Amino acid sequence: MRIAALDDDPLQLDMLVQVATESGHSCHTYLKGAALQQDLRRESFDLLIVDWQLPDMQGTDLVRWVRSQVSKELPILFITFRSEESDIIEGLACGADDFMIKPVRAGELRARIAALLRRAYPVPAQSVLEFGPYRFLTATNSIEINGQPVDVTHREYTLALTLFQNQGRLLSRDHLREVVWGHNSEVQSRSLDTHVSRLRTLLNLRAGQPYAISAVYGYGYRLDVPDAGDPAPAAASA
Repeated sequence: MRIAALDDDPLQLDMLVQVATESGHSCHTYLKGAALQQDLRRESFDLLIVDWQLPDMQGTDLVRWVRSQVSKELPILFITFRSEESDIIEGLACGADDFMIKPVRAGELRARIAALLRRAYPVPAQSVLEFGPYRFLTATNSIEINGQPVDVTHREYTLALTLFQNQGRLLSRDHLREVVWGHNSEVQSRSLDTHVSRLRTLLNLRAGQPYAISAVYGYGYRLDVPDAGDPAPAAASA
């Protein structure tokens, strides 16, 4: 999963990165709220970890902004020295999903991150995942459409499954590149476009079809599906 951590203490951020990395996640760090706000306009994350006291704003104001401008479902964890009951109530009331008081213990942080991600992105236990006519066979990393196998590479399978499991959700280009090629990979930006183009053809995910991959210029891609709602921003075929 892709995590964004906001704290004005570099040592605290180092600890957050270590815990996230050891749990198999990538962690992007920010020292100021404005920097995270800027990236949230062009990037997608699976979880936010937010400090309360920041050099340029209050963490509660950032959380309210995220809830009104970015996502009402994105999991948010507050980490702060503030420990009064009124602080915890305010932190949760402004839109956070969980609250931890510093100093943070690594084991507890790991468990809380896992719990938040598990609730927000449940992992199906079955070995076959079905989305309309599409069947993903997790044991063999293969895809079928109406029972007919489709010849896809491992990366094409990973990209397709990520889009289907996040249907209706806009995912940034960097987010998708990290999922498919890994956090430290120096993959060319055009490689993602090529893989998306192949999936449109292989899986018939073109505009006008019930399931279609849409591109949002300057941001990323989204799988539009029947009854997926009306997510913003507006998309245009790439």
